[in-house]
Amino acid sequence: MVLPNSPMPMVEDVYVQFMRKYFPQRSTGCQNRLVLPRTTQIVIEDGFEGLVHRLCEPWDLHGLSTKRTGQSVCWPQECEIIKERIRHIVGIPLEPEPLYTPSGLEETPTCTDAEEGEVVYITNKASSKHFTFSRVGGSAQPLTQAAVNLNRQDNTLIFEARFECGNLQKVVKVGERDYNLTLHTDLYTARHTQWFYFQVQNTRKAVPYRFTIVNLTKSSSLYNRGMKPLLYSSKDASEGRLGWRRVGTHIRYYRSTCRGEGRQFYSLTWTFQFPHDSDTCYFAHCYPYSYSDLQDYLLDVATDPVKSSYCKTRVLCRSLAGNMVYLLTVTNPSENPEAAARKKAVVLTARVHPGESNSSWVMKGFLDHLLGESADAHLLRDTFLFKIVPMLNPDGVIVGNYRCSLSGRDLNRRYRSLLKERYPPVWYTQKLVKRLVEERVVLIYCDLHGHSRKQNVFVYGCQEHGTMSSYVNQRVFPLMLSKNCDDKFSFPSCKFHMKREKEGTGRVMAWRMGVVNSYTLETTFCGSTLGNKRNTHFNVRDLEVMGFHFCDTLLDYCDPDQSKYTQCINQLKNQMKEDIAAKMGIPGAAYDSDAPLSDILSCIESSTTGSNSSESDEPPLKLVGKECAKFPRKQNVVKRRKQLKTKGERETSYLIRKAMGAEKHHKVQC
Repeated sequence: MVLPNSPMPMVEDVYVQFMRKYFPQRSTGCQNRLVLPRTTQIVIEDGFEGLVHRLCEPWDLHGLSTKRTGQSVCWPQECEIIKERIRHIVGIPLEPEPLYTPSGLEETPTCTDAEEGEVVYITNKASSKHFTFSRVGGSAQPLTQAAVNLNRQDNTLIFEARFECGNLQKVVKVGERDYNLTLHTDLYTARHTQWFYFQVQNTRKAVPYRFTIVNLTKSSSLYNRGMKPLLYSSKDASEGRLGWRRVGTHIRYYRSTCRGEGRQFYSLTWTFQFPHDSDTCYFAHCYPYSYSDLQDYLLDVATDPVKSSYCKTRVLCRSLAGNMVYLLTVTNPSENPEAAARKKAVVLTARVHPGESNSSWVMKGFLDHLLGESADAHLLRDTFLFKIVPMLNPDGVIVGNYRCSLSGRDLNRRYRSLLKERYPPVWYTQKLVKRLVEERVVLIYCDLHGHSRKQNVFVYGCQEHGTMSSYVNQRVFPLMLSKNCDDKFSFPSCKFHMKREKEGTGRVMAWRMGVVNSYTLETTFCGSTLGNKRNTHFNVRDLEVMGFHFCDTLLDYCDPDQSKYTQCINQLKNQMKEDIAAKMGIPGAAYDSDAPLSDILSCIESSTTGSNSSESDEPPLKLVGKECAKFPRKQNVVKRRKQLKTKGERETSYLIRKAMGAEKHHKVQC
């Protein structure tokens, strides 16, 4: 909220003294009166203990600098960072990359004690338990020697991961060409080891190497469904324009016999032969997309005279480390204010979980199409007002976290939090959605994610107990998306539960505010089981195409010709009747469409999630009372004894009795 023309009483005395000292010409000649200039430099914000007055930052800080000198990237002060920026070309594979088919000969490497083997790489990313402060470039101390053996005459591989998005903590050489790798947990936590991204040098051509990551924490993985790690060869990129590609044999994800700190770990092992001698290669869990990559993209948009006319880039807020969280406003200029106010809003966010880099590539495809010059892109910008936050968690992306921010918490469980200073990206996003809902109709809210356990692309939506109409309306947009992208998007995989532990997510937050179409779009790290893409990996082009299909579905959903919409409505109603009838064992025609659905709807869908938070997502004890003050929970709840029938069973019996009663009444009438 910006202060009116005159300052507030509480700051007036200071302001008057300042003006009298430096601008005496502003006085009117009257001894007791000072004419103050109009000002918008003082801002009133909601603070923890009430309204807080502060000076505005210069407007230049709220836009994207168009200087080609590169934007500053802030790191926690204890992080050691190499000066070289790592860059990759996209390089789409010419042929589909099939999933790995187990041969049955995959071996399980023996667990090696910490004292055994030769440590060839080790680094500590954080020395403190909590984030303190940041600086550009990380630690001011000289770079330590993380690679223990730098003798290139030796056959030992040289590892490095102290760059943006990199994650590798320790490497132990346990055989001539056998390496055990340990990943960093998310900064300031003891959990979340999934994302890996590291550099390998001093390679030998056509020699089999085995890599084993020993401290993964998830009990299941897409690597058991045929997913392969990603490789990038610098020589292949420079000579043949070949970028990231899926590689590896003897791939296995298994329960490790090694234990650390009393916890059960899981291991991923694969074997690979490098294509060149003395090459610089990279391995990654998914296609990297860094904060610097996003800044480069936004800089290209800001310096394009056409795109910058309808895409305004501003700073939503700053992260804990001081990195800018960008907000894009995309729409064509309207003829008059009334026409602009009638535009429905579409809100998209991505990368709240930093290790889900595939969501950034979907977002890039969405922006490429939306900012293009096609007739559909013009129509989208004429019809909607787009608010886009392409990277909600830049700090986590920069340091190579998988799930958390520098607060050590999952931001996608913090949309209900009052702690603006601790979780600024989601706090400001919540305020953005709230303001949009008050100003206009918000047609769709969608948060882009990646999924580590299921294949294909699908959505999680919101649905409480209601009638068939409310049940169906939530599913129209996902069904349309599945028809437009039938080789990637799986409608049967979509779920619309609202579990208690998901109350703090972005989609539930927006739905509670009145956004009917509120979704989490989940894109697998692996590949598809559908159509022409069956049993193949998704590449960067496939991910970008998903963004295009999202735009295309927006136009179908709002098409004045409602034939597609009506077709989807009828299909959903018929499918729902069949599902309920199958569960209840009665004819679908006997089901009353206006009856409350309640828990029987939960029986129709099986609940499978792959992105639950761990205990490390809970706030510190000293903050629990403050953070949850706005949403108190019931205390001293007495656990009830288990009844003979569950609620779902009782509801099913009730619906069966009601349906049978309706059928009996129909026979009497006849």
